Amino acid sequence: MTTENKYIFDKIIQGEIPAYKVYEDDDVLAFLDLSQATPGHTLMVPKQHVADIYDYDDKLAQRVLTKIPKIARAIKDSDPNIIGMNILVNNGAAAGQSVFHSHIHFIPRYANDGLNLPAPTQSHEVSPAVYQARADTIARQFDKENN
Repeated sequence: MTTENKYIFDKIIQGEIPAYKVYEDDDVLAFLDLSQATPGHTLMVPKQHVADIYDYDDKLAQRVLTKIPKIARAIKDSDPNIIGMNILVNNGAAAGQSVFHSHIHFIPRYANDGLNLPAPTQSHEVSPAVYQARADTIARQFDKENN
């Protein structure tokens, strides 16, 4: 991770680096991604610096994540050719996160746009007992949160 990647969104939020802004309020800034995977590809970042989804507390999550439908609708309504949208969040380098300031990608989809996003390509058959054990292990984490 370079210093530039670590702070680039903070610099955009502070107006030190220009951006093609599409939405801004007290909590978030949304702007066009310079990569434009498809026309209208937008990023939404919380103005409060958090590295990834794991750093959100409940209050920040409520202030930031509730903006997702509003921004998605605005993007969709901006072009009648948009027929779908991928909304992606990469958390950690292993998941493809390259800028370590939490951000959400809104990627409009068009007929025959040729974009082939990574999707699970392997299926791992497991027994019902393994599924249940995995579910139980995850569910127990909510009990830890409340204690």
